[in-house]
Amino acid sequence: MQNHSSERVARVKRPLTILYTGNGKGKTTAALGLLFRALGHDATCAVMQFIKSERLQTGERKMAERLGVKWENHGTGFLWDETDLQEAREACVNGWEQAKQWILSGTYDMIVLDEFTYVLAKGFVPMEDFLAFLVRLEAEKGRPHVVITGRDAPQRLIDRCDMVHELVEIKHPWRTSSVPAQIMIEY
Repeated sequence: MQNHSSERVARVKRPLTILYTGNGKGKTTAALGLLFRALGHDATCAVMQFIKSERLQTGERKMAERLGVKWENHGTGFLWDETDLQEAREACVNGWEQAKQWILSGTYDMIVLDEFTYVLAKGFVPMEDFLAFLVRLEAEKGRPHVVITGRDAPQRLIDRCDMVHELVEIKHPWRTSSVPAQIMIEY
């Protein structure tokens, strides 16, 4: 994919930090909706998924990669039952180091940091370090929009973001009908 840096500066008028959080389904879907909209405007985009394992092959990943989106997963799977988080921590820290390079590269118009709130909440990346990085970004020319997803966003992150959306679950068949996760709906 070619670098559209001169066009990009004109297209990305004011880079935003956007957050999708809450207990409802659809945070990643909403972020990827923005990404697909950006692709429709010939933007260059990337997705860094944290927590989720590289083995997870979702429909959205397959489609995004077909459209030229750079996509990496840095995680060991969801952490609900994990007692030893060292491997997950290392994967997330490595992913964050890569994501910083992408953000500072001048290559991308939009970068999604999927499930990144967990990385911050678990302290895998210290909140102070991340907030300092965002402040540093303000001085960077040609920086991308950064879209963050995940439950339980720390208040300091909410306060720092330019746009915040909370997705609230009203009803889901997992709970109401014991319907397991389905292809095309959850992945």
